[in-house]
Amino acid sequence: MITLSLEAVRGLMIAAQGLTDQLRSVPTKKSVRDIIRQMHVLQIDTISVIARSPYLVLWSRLGSYEPRWLDDLLEQAALFEGWSHAACFLPIEDYPLYRPGTWISDRAHQWLKDHTAVVERVLDYIRANGGTRSADFERTDGQKSGWFNWKEEKIALEYLFFSGELMVRKRHNFQRIYDLRERVYPEADTLPPLSIEQAHDQFVLNTIQALGVTKPEWIGDYFRLGKKEVTAAIKRLEKQDRLMTIEVEGWKTPAYIDPANRKQIEAAAKGKIPQSKTTFLSPFDPLVWDRRRALELFGFDYKIEIYTPEPKRKYGYFTLPILYKNQLIGRLDPKAHRKEGLFEVKSLHLEPGVVVDDEMVAALKQALQDCAAWHQTPQVIVRQAAVPGLAEQLSD
Repeated sequence: MITLSLEAVRGLMIAAQGLTDQLRSVPTKKSVRDIIRQMHVLQIDTISVIARSPYLVLWSRLGSYEPRWLDDLLEQAALFEGWSHAACFLPIEDYPLYRPGTWISDRAHQWLKDHTAVVERVLDYIRANGGTRSADFERTDGQKSGWFNWKEEKIALEYLFFSGELMVRKRHNFQRIYDLRERVYPEADTLPPLSIEQAHDQFVLNTIQALGVTKPEWIGDYFRLGKKEVTAAIKRLEKQDRLMTIEVEGWKTPAYIDPANRKQIEAAAKGKIPQSKTTFLSPFDPLVWDRRRALELFGFDYKIEIYTPEPKRKYGYFTLPILYKNQLIGRLDPKAHRKEGLFEVKSLHLEPGVVVDDEMVAALKQALQDCAAWHQTPQVIVRQAAVPGLAEQLSD
């Protein structure tokens, strides 16, 4: 049986996530589609102190690409929006795994039944007008809209989306534009149906491909599968010889790999370990979104502090983990001041024991400059860093 070091597992996971330092060609729209296929999911989040999370996740892997390509791929139905790990952009070829109606709750079903007049009004409007935003419906009850106080038409749009009757045709200023499923993806109704077990099997396989090497207990989080569902899928896949197990130093149970990656795994076991690029990760990046996995594998204790009152924050509002030489060496709290052309790093913290040398400083400075240039905020200012003099070295 193959035996890997933790160092090798880290490198293989980084490679599986498309975060290695290998030379890349100039990014294209195809590059965007390919890397989403490689990750299988691209989580959506609306926070915009810097580029919104899905765009940042792509930059971490591709470098300076055109963000509009992600929007184009959605509009061209090369991607679709659905509920997976969370709300995500997903490869259109994975649509059969997310059968229409699988996201909707009993509560949502009941709401649609209890509000048939609203539902029909919304559907009639979409049939007549095509792509529709929530903003196309005027609120008439005198109340203010908010996160927890949606107007009825907004609720209907969301629940019809969850039920599979509607899909997201495109986004404008990051607002969803809904349309009928048969208009957005006409092929949907002709696809052969998958059983729940078949879908679960594929989710487990996709997770193992996306993580490179994984413990059984890390599998469920990627697509939000329960422990029983994962266990049952693993048993089926093992009987079909679609999984391989290996040993990892210090782990009590075997780890799972995709047999198609055996050569790369064997090379890593012999010391040919993929190396990461130096980059910054979104809080919703697949490499770190499972906080327990990030702690167990990288020793990186990570928490997003957007919901923590400012006086109680330890690191900052929207800190980005720093990836360097296969390690998560710290985090920074950035803000893009777009009008001023300024990329501000409010603070930069390094993990205990991280040694600062000229090579690291040069790599961090280049990554900051690249990130700032991509944001069209070319001036970099680091306000505070844990190591004396580092803020000045990293600033323009």
